[in-house]
Amino acid sequence: GQQRERRILEKIRLCLIKKLLPDCEDRRKYHEEFASSTSFHGVHNIVHRQGRARRALWLLVVAGCLAAAAWQICSRFSYYLSWPTTTAVVVQYVEKVKFPAVTFCNLNRFQAHAVSNLKVIFLIWNTVSAILQKIAMEDKYSEELNDFLLGNQNFSIKDFTRQNGFYLNSSTLLECDFFGKPCYPQDFEHVFTEYGNCFTFNHNDLSARRVSLSGRGLHLLFDVQQDKFTDEPTLGYTDAGITFVVHSPQELPRFDGLGLLTPVGTHAQVAIRQLKSIIQEYPWGECKPDIKLQYHKIYSTNGCLLECKARYIQDWCGCLPFILPGNGTECDLLKFYKCVYPAVYNIEIKGLCTVGTHNSTCPAPCEETDYPTTVTYSNFGGEKAIKYFSTKLKKSPEYIRQNLVRIEIKYHDLSYKITQQQKALTISELLADVGGQLGLFCGASMITIIELLEYIFTNFCWMCIFLLLKAPEMPQWNNPSQNQPTQKGKKRRIQEC
Repeated sequence: GQQRERRILEKIRLCLIKKLLPDCEDRRKYHEEFASSTSFHGVHNIVHRQGRARRALWLLVVAGCLAAAAWQICSRFSYYLSWPTTTAVVVQYVEKVKFPAVTFCNLNRFQAHAVSNLKVIFLIWNTVSAILQKIAMEDKYSEELNDFLLGNQNFSIKDFTRQNGFYLNSSTLLECDFFGKPCYPQDFEHVFTEYGNCFTFNHNDLSARRVSLSGRGLHLLFDVQQDKFTDEPTLGYTDAGITFVVHSPQELPRFDGLGLLTPVGTHAQVAIRQLKSIIQEYPWGECKPDIKLQYHKIYSTNGCLLECKARYIQDWCGCLPFILPGNGTECDLLKFYKCVYPAVYNIEIKGLCTVGTHNSTCPAPCEETDYPTTVTYSNFGGEKAIKYFSTKLKKSPEYIRQNLVRIEIKYHDLSYKITQQQKALTISELLADVGGQLGLFCGASMITIIELLEYIFTNFCWMCIFLLLKAPEMPQWNNPSQNQPTQKGKKRRIQEC
């Protein structure tokens, strides 16, 4: 058995020596041919130049060029792996431009006759609106609020606000004109915000309203009816007028410090521009294109944040505040006060719903549309205008000055600006840079790289065979049995080159 194994190993050894491992002379010829024929410039000069000084000089030149190429290539890869971006700004002029959605709210949230103790209603609304905007509750009103909650457990703040909050009809919307055509309260969609009842013009872009001339747009005249709607000075509600926000028709309005205020007795002229922002996905930018929202058509950080809060509150309290998106059971007053408000506080403190970076709960959108505004104000109406409206509405001049608000919203010009974040270095540009450095310093191309890989692979195979034949665990290869033929033609010693 051992004799048979030795014969097999000897046959393998002879096969490796004869067919796979060339002799020393053949290997020298292969190296010389490679140096002469390779497209890697400078190598043949090292091998074939006469004189050691010239060879040494060419060796230094080739080594220096290789070092420079390697340094430049490493710097390009390092730059690419820093995920650099550039920002391109393009102004696009068009014949027609889509008009945005505009949401209007009365700064006086509730009707004065609705309930005897409006302070409690405002405190309850503070608890509700804290879901959208963090508002601190004051302990000094907690006893009064607890008494109301215990005596009115079936009280619905949603129904109360819808019925007794600000309303939009012919008495509060005195004039409405969009691009020369009249509009009516029916053209506005009701929405709940931190200001209670609000109304959105061009909601969800159903009619795809467009304007074809700058300087014309939406003209409105509101009567805030201060005698019917009240603020609550003890809780900090001291202003009278209309607040509004310009936003994309597919997005919910977000006030939270972004609303524009128009006080009573003033005329606001609002010039808007359309700004589209396109952000690169991670790692170049901070957006994630695969994120979808359940209750919103397009992704926005505000919509994502509301849905995130809705999920946590639904899990913790078993109900859903009406001011958040979703189809859960509506929270009653007791749950609002005992569970929802602490849950919102928990979400804020623990950072469960974060916004901004790619690894946050709600990263930046890959594409969004904003409407930067420029607002100018003037006093509403001269003496003749005050008399005209006083006669028309059968109200005193003082009432006109204390209740009417005129708002005009129009495009500054028929254009939109696109701010696009772009990759500063793409894969193709990186390959072009690498190829340029190799070509400049070494005269190398992709064919050269393949030649070098083939050369390295061939020498690697020879080295593996050589080490295998010299392996110490096969001593019998160096000491063949006496019966083995020893003729010079059949035995070749492994040459070390």
